[in-house]
Amino acid sequence: MVSQFKSDHPVRLLGDLNFDFPEGTHALGRLDNESEGLLLLTTDKRATKLLFEKNKNHKRVYKVMVFKTVTNETVQKLQNGVEFKARGGVDYTTKPCEVKVIEDPNFTFKSSYQKNEFRSYSWLEFVLTEGKYRQVRKMCETVGHRCKRLVRTSIEGLTLDGIGVGEIKEVNAEYFYENLNINL
Repeated sequence: MVSQFKSDHPVRLLGDLNFDFPEGTHALGRLDNESEGLLLLTTDKRATKLLFEKNKNHKRVYKVMVFKTVTNETVQKLQNGVEFKARGGVDYTTKPCEVKVIEDPNFTFKSSYQKNEFRSYSWLEFVLTEGKYRQVRKMCETVGHRCKRLVRTSIEGLTLDGIGVGEIKEVNAEYFYENLNINL
């Protein structure tokens, strides 16, 4: 599903969910068509500016399944930041971040991604304060590990806990901003 309400392309959109969205609802940040997980939606026009344009960085956590076994050396490279080509062929170097190898998170929600018993996989957890240019995917590819599955599990204190696929959890503004560590 694409994290928008309109598209010129034949893709599933937010409006396809079984929910009556209030007028003016928009996504904060994006998930690409191949990614899964937490997406924040709001009608508060200040939210994007408060979350992304302030000097305070907000942590985003991703659990990522990649092809092949990941070594400690590779984890170190990812933690230190890697360089890749961004839009327009511009070189972009990621900020240092937290990365660790984790056990299979065994998500309770189904995925179209199926493991092949003849390939090796690793699961990584990334904690980033930025998310540019399909960054996690490009970071993994740069160090020789193509992403098979990418799930955003949290943004600051807002998590996927207790939310099923395609479900919407409505929260009030106080809860929303408090869990994003934003003081109004």
